[in-house]
Amino acid sequence: MSASQAEPPIVEPSDDDVPVLSVEDVTVRFGGVQAVSSANITAYAGHITGLIGPNGAGKTTTFNVITGLEKPTEGRIVVEGRDVSRLSPYRRARLGMARTFQRLEVFGSLTTRENVLAAAEFRRAWSHDKSDPREVTDEILERVGLQSVAELRVESLPTGLARLVELGRALATRPRLLLLDEPGSGLDNTETEALGDLLLDLAQEGMAILLVEHDVDLVMRICDRIHVLDFGKVIAVGTTAEVQADPVVQAAYLGADVEGAA
Repeated sequence: MSASQAEPPIVEPSDDDVPVLSVEDVTVRFGGVQAVSSANITAYAGHITGLIGPNGAGKTTTFNVITGLEKPTEGRIVVEGRDVSRLSPYRRARLGMARTFQRLEVFGSLTTRENVLAAAEFRRAWSHDKSDPREVTDEILERVGLQSVAELRVESLPTGLARLVELGRALATRPRLLLLDEPGSGLDNTETEALGDLLLDLAQEGMAILLVEHDVDLVMRICDRIHVLDFGKVIAVGTTAEVQADPVVQAAYLGADVEGAA
């Protein structure tokens, strides 16, 4: 999308919408450290929800709880009305959940095509979808913009492109809920713009997206609702404008006292 083209209008979820994901009063403790404290987060079909906060705020821990890599000390995870708190990560994946990682997780010795194809093959093995995995792979490579590096081993790619491979692999599982942990890290401005456009397209097609990202410009451009974490607590929830204007959020990011931020 060029800078001259108008951005699509962002529509907030209504009170009648049922969230695809509900994080309900989740607390995570590691010994005496409370990494997440009574967090409540929702993500809706057709919307991109931002989860932002300073380093160490508990964002990745929250992702790990949502996807089953970490067990909550308290609270529960609900996906489309079903409590999945006791389900394993692979069972949650089969329910339509996919994610990328802050610390890049790819099959480095495989090519870009093979990374995406592996996910498409895995999905066909347990789903009722009879789509040809190779056709699915070609479609995703084109959509994510990876055709030019399709036959290159991922370990030879720069970090930004490797992150797009990880995204493509997640999309190959045909998720209804997509969790992205800093997908813009390592991308240049043009690649970040293209990533934002792709995520907007996916949301418009009905996918629910929960995004952790430090690129504030990207977050403010594509997210219609943002949750802000600080020291494991959700300190603000609102539209981009509301979050930007919130003095508590400003204090968390700038290190100012609340009165000074106000």
